[in-house]
Amino acid sequence: MFGQKRIVLAAVVIVLAVCSPAGSSEKVLSMSTTTSTLASGLLDILLPAFKAETGIDVKVIAKGTGAAIRDGMDGNVDIIFVHAKGREEQFVAEGYGTKRYPVMHNDFVIVGAKEDPAGVAKTKDVYEALRAIADSGAEFISRGDDSGTHTKEQSLWKASGVELVNNTNEVIKKGKKVTVAFQEPANAANWYRSIGQGMGKTLTYADEKGAYALTDRGTYIKYKYGKTPPIELEIVSEGAEALVNPYGIIPLNPKKFAHVKYDYAKQFAEWLTSEPGQKLIAEYRLIGKQLFYPDAMAN
Repeated sequence: MFGQKRIVLAAVVIVLAVCSPAGSSEKVLSMSTTTSTLASGLLDILLPAFKAETGIDVKVIAKGTGAAIRDGMDGNVDIIFVHAKGREEQFVAEGYGTKRYPVMHNDFVIVGAKEDPAGVAKTKDVYEALRAIADSGAEFISRGDDSGTHTKEQSLWKASGVELVNNTNEVIKKGKKVTVAFQEPANAANWYRSIGQGMGKTLTYADEKGAYALTDRGTYIKYKYGKTPPIELEIVSEGAEALVNPYGIIPLNPKKFAHVKYDYAKQFAEWLTSEPGQKLIAEYRLIGKQLFYPDAMAN
């Protein structure tokens, strides 16, 4: 009898070992990040390298920075990887995240039709460029989706001195309508279009209309040189310090969200800002062009 019990017990142990998800399925980290990070293809390089070294899978949820930050505030993910430094620092200060790790930067550019009806290419800086667009009433397409790019655009309009008014826009997130509050140029009903879409769709729409738009350089490169047919928009304003676009990664705070996989999140943040992660970022190219510049190794 005792021998039979031992055989049955051994069989149960074997079945549990085979069926247990403790192998790959439990070593999964959930990350909310920006559409630009995903669309650039950079994660296709970083995540397999991280898994090869640690065995940890990273499940990616891509959306605008505002929505990614809200994922973190709701405790829906383990880590966020976004580009709106002021909002990131606020996220940490309010206790949602433990620390902002500076990862990398690229930059924003203003693009427009080759004809450049507002004469933006003749301006000296991005603020003069925006004033020229507003003064001419040339069409401008805004993401209007509470993303990092949308946040940057609003800050640029504000710094330009163009009069702004408060407005709202309805966008679809997870199949539901969400109201986004923002500021836009006053008296812009005939030329300013807030479409509540991601960067790719915004560029495509701007291209169809021959309009201006603010975009991260990486997505522009992809749509200009990596798609068939390519968009015809040209860069008309670039290089200003105000157009630098820093990215940070923040593990959620386990003291606020006991369920988060903080150890995995911290491990990923530290790997991403270590020499191997930073080297991969520096070496990544899209159509032969560097998209991101590492920040962590300089700190």
